[in-house]
Amino acid sequence: MAARVERATKSAKAHEVERRWYIIDAKDVVLGRLSTRVASVLRGKHKAIYTPHTDAGDFVIVVNAGEVKLTGRKREQKTYYRHSGYTGNLKEITADKVLAGPHADRVVRHAVRGMLPKNALGRDMFRKLKVYAGPDHPHAAQQPEELSLV
Repeated sequence: MAARVERATKSAKAHEVERRWYIIDAKDVVLGRLSTRVASVLRGKHKAIYTPHTDAGDFVIVVNAGEVKLTGRKREQKTYYRHSGYTGNLKEITADKVLAGPHADRVVRHAVRGMLPKNALGRDMFRKLKVYAGPDHPHAAQQPEELSLV
């Protein structure tokens, strides 16, 4: 009989993951570059224990989301759609109007959500994202670390 061989790779379990808190200042940062980095941290791809089927990511706080930068003419041309479910009730709004309105954080949320898995695992990862349009946030007790976008 052959001896049992121990595998070199280890699959992370959800209860074994140590979660950290990171903070990112979105002021004058390009939306796409910001959201790819945030999505990567939410998934846990920056860790050595990354496992695709496990939520191994960390919490991310994004401040100054209302001052995020959009390149080219995306401020005027990028359009967000929503539908109420009733016939003819398709609503559209440009990124410029969203950023100027009271819910400027939705631009960053929408960009990051599109980069996460489209299943229950992705929804769990998305709950770890905290986005604020201004510079203030209520997560000082978690002692978030500054996260570089490089």
